[in-house]
Amino acid sequence: MPPTVIRSPERVIMPQNKIFVMAPMVYVNSVPRSLEFYTKLGFAARNTHQPEGVPEVVWAWLQCNAAQFMVAKASDPVDPKVQGVLFYLYVPDVLQFREELIRKDLEPGDIQHPFYAPRGEFRLTDPDGYTLMISHT
Repeated sequence: MPPTVIRSPERVIMPQNKIFVMAPMVYVNSVPRSLEFYTKLGFAARNTHQPEGVPEVVWAWLQCNAAQFMVAKASDPVDPKVQGVLFYLYVPDVLQFREELIRKDLEPGDIQHPFYAPRGEFRLTDPDGYTLMISHT
């Protein structure tokens, strides 16, 4: 849980000068396609950028509760075979969340029960081949 943030008119004061949020930036083939996909998971675009004269958004910051990350248009094609990262997303009820994704026409994998996730986890692949592991806390 992030530390308490004290807001003053001049600035935000953090009790300690320590990292309290990490927001990875993921390169994607299409930012609008990624926005459509991640909206189905409950994320909302908090900020976007579309340069003048460019036909679509090229960068977005997404957030759902404390979870946040950025997507940016890749300069080269994104190859699903070389995505060397897993993103773990935590939900209170794994089964219910999986059922919600199915109703939204997504294709989550079967629920597995590894030793570290006794209430289960499942795999979901985003449009660029990134693996999302949905688990419980």
